[in-house]
Amino acid sequence: MTMGTRVYLARLADLPVFDPNGDRVGRVRDAVVRLRTTNRPPQVVGLVAEMALRRRIFLPIGRITSMDAEAVVLGTGSLNLRRFEKRQNELLVLEDLLDRRVTVEHGDEPDHPGTVLDIGMELNRNTEWIITRVAVREHTGRLARRGHVYQAEYDRVRGLIGPTDTQGTANLIALLDQMRPADMANALQDLPDARRNEVAAALDDRRLADVLEELPEHDQVEILVNLDRERAADVLERMDPDDAADLLAELPMTEQAVLLDLMEPEEAAPVRQLMNYRPGTAGSVMTSEPVILTPDTTVAEALARIRNPELSPVVAAQVFVARAPAATPTGKYLGMVHFQRLLREPPASIVGGLVDSGIDPLRTETGLLEITRRMATYDLVAMPVVDSTNRLLGAVTVDDVLDHSLPRDWRDRDAHDEGAA
Repeated sequence: MTMGTRVYLARLADLPVFDPNGDRVGRVRDAVVRLRTTNRPPQVVGLVAEMALRRRIFLPIGRITSMDAEAVVLGTGSLNLRRFEKRQNELLVLEDLLDRRVTVEHGDEPDHPGTVLDIGMELNRNTEWIITRVAVREHTGRLARRGHVYQAEYDRVRGLIGPTDTQGTANLIALLDQMRPADMANALQDLPDARRNEVAAALDDRRLADVLEELPEHDQVEILVNLDRERAADVLERMDPDDAADLLAELPMTEQAVLLDLMEPEEAAPVRQLMNYRPGTAGSVMTSEPVILTPDTTVAEALARIRNPELSPVVAAQVFVARAPAATPTGKYLGMVHFQRLLREPPASIVGGLVDSGIDPLRTETGLLEITRRMATYDLVAMPVVDSTNRLLGAVTVDDVLDHSLPRDWRDRDAHDEGAA
């Protein structure tokens, strides 16, 4: 791979970073720009990379031997693992500069307003990477027409370096939207509070719900309470009921009641039920929406159900079979069928003849330690939860168990980094 003399920094976002041996170090999350006291353009001094366990480190630009559309490659395997902290005279390109509203000088013409889409850096004679170009989308003033995109010399752009209240959100969201929800949540934690709330509010309800499920509780609460209540209720409806119940449990009871009342009754009902169970039990951590089928369902129909891309892998790993009704609480619980068994059977077979009923289901009062022991014993990724009359109420998945077994602040990057330092 090679490295050109001009690189556009927003295009590096989320690229993998490799050491000289070809081992992946992490992914690019931002670029660091150092401001200078003279009129010289800002200098790009390095990249911010996210490693395993969500630790973000600084990669000096001098240690990078290659940057292209596929990857960033380092010239050394020796890294400073100290958590990255932005210094007073530094800015982050994605966090601080992208989406800024600027004006561009056009000689004798009036200045043209626009929005920053990307920042270009070039290598100068002193082997320094400096900002030389800014990709800008022109503001047209017409709602139905998008302005054209052009490149401007850095010294003709006004407003790029200054207060952050001129920064929009559209392009930052477009970059973040390429990430998995967990990675996007991690990126949001590094934004200033006001900026994070602004970006979160601009996400659509489904995307915001997915991201909230990956944030620590205090960030979930802060984002939720900064939404208007009707929007907050809409987002809660799109969260998994168990995650929505956990989030609501962090709010005052009066606020819980208001939001539950604003939710659609059929969406609020399972959340209310989950909140009634004692914390740390199967009832409190289960999902009330596993894949449930009646015994006369064919294998072909069962496979079609678990192909739904909105299902998480652990939920789609097996189907639970029960007498009608198939919505929780169901009729009599009969057993489960793993997806591997479904793949081995003729499409016209019915799932009622394939159920595994040899593993006792969980009760709502079963504790996490017992759930963990039984999952490990039978190599399961999910277990059914039934009531005293053997009706299926939901299922506990392995990610539910992990989420509630790890320390309460395990999603909090600051707490994790302080403990690892």
